[in-house]
Amino acid sequence: MRRSACVLLIAVTTFGAASHAQKADPPAVAFEAASVRPNKSGESNTSMRRAPGGRYNATNAPLALFITFAYQIQPFQLQGGPSWMRTDRFDIVAKLDGDPPFVPMSSAQPDPLMLAMRTLLADRFKLVVHWETLELPIYALVLARADGKLGPNMHPAAVDCAAITAGVPAAAREGRITDPNTADHVACGMRNNAGRFQFGGNPLSVFANGLANQVARTVVDRTGLTGNWDFEFTFTPERFRQVRSDGVDAPAVDPDGPSLFTAMQEQIGLKLESTKGPVKVLVIDHIEQPTAD
Repeated sequence: MRRSACVLLIAVTTFGAASHAQKADPPAVAFEAASVRPNKSGESNTSMRRAPGGRYNATNAPLALFITFAYQIQPFQLQGGPSWMRTDRFDIVAKLDGDPPFVPMSSAQPDPLMLAMRTLLADRFKLVVHWETLELPIYALVLARADGKLGPNMHPAAVDCAAITAGVPAAAREGRITDPNTADHVACGMRNNAGRFQFGGNPLSVFANGLANQVARTVVDRTGLTGNWDFEFTFTPERFRQVRSDGVDAPAVDPDGPSLFTAMQEQIGLKLESTKGPVKVLVIDHIEQPTAD
């Protein structure tokens, strides 16, 4: 029997959470109730979901993923810690008091769920961290053409995602569906699935944050473009394999397609230039295995 394919779904409403360094320590927030249990299933699937009413449910997720979510960082910004932090899996079911507001992807501030996760990590895993700033290789997101002409797939956003985000709690209470995204189109947020990167309704600083995980470097938006944008581009992932090592068929991807770098230039008119700059990293000082409840 084939194992199920590895699927990571982080549904922070339909809009996700951006990765930003924090300028100051935000106020502490705690879950009203939370359960933490080791997951020994051996499955590869991971899911992290949040819902109106302050509900949060994560299944089979490594601790490193909870930390990067809580502190709005990319995996390469997390340094130190024991190996089990990235291999052992946990289930977390938690609830915040009340119905906290949703925070748009473009916000540089953590939302209440992220802050509550920080408190949970400190209480249950005894997590202690500190920030450092290092001079590291980064990418600058810039216009690909000197004349400023954009690619054929790049368009100003057609949907007011901020208004949709603000209306999510009320719509949920009334039982209305407010998701502007479909299986084939992302109007608000971003999605990367088997070499198809879709983006909608947000500024390019949010796209830069999303790219950071793809290229394992901090990406800084230096395009000079303002406003919100819609686009998509297709590329062949560097680690493309037609059949995965665990026997699961990989999604159909053109092995002769362009790289991510080439696809961006040709299809949306943006490119990545290698440079150096300050990168804020989160260093693990102390962490312990939790006691299951």
